[in-house]
Amino acid sequence: MRYSIEITREAMRALAKLDKPVRRRLQTAIYGLQNDPRPNGVKALKGLNGAYRMRVGDYRIIYTIDDGRLVVVVVDLGRRREVYRNL
Repeated sequence: MRYSIEITREAMRALAKLDKPVRRRLQTAIYGLQNDPRPNGVKALKGLNGAYRMRVGDYRIIYTIDDGRLVVVVVDLGRRREVYRNL
C-alpha cells in the first residue's frame, strides 16, 4: 500500500529556502515515506500525539501519519535547533 504525501504550507516554505542539494535530499526522504512511513530510525515525538520525526543529516522532518486514509502529512522541516521551536 502506498501512502500519499501532503506537505503543509509552512513546510513548503521551509523547503524552498534551502540550498538545492539539501532540498533534494529532504525531498527524497519525504517521498520515500510513500512506501514505508515508519522506516528504521524514525522516532515518535513525545507530547505530540501521532507525530514522528525523521533525521536527515542536520535536518529533521516532522510528520504525522493517517493510516485510515493512507496519508503522510509533512508538518515542518528544518535544522534540528530550529524545527522544534515551532511545535
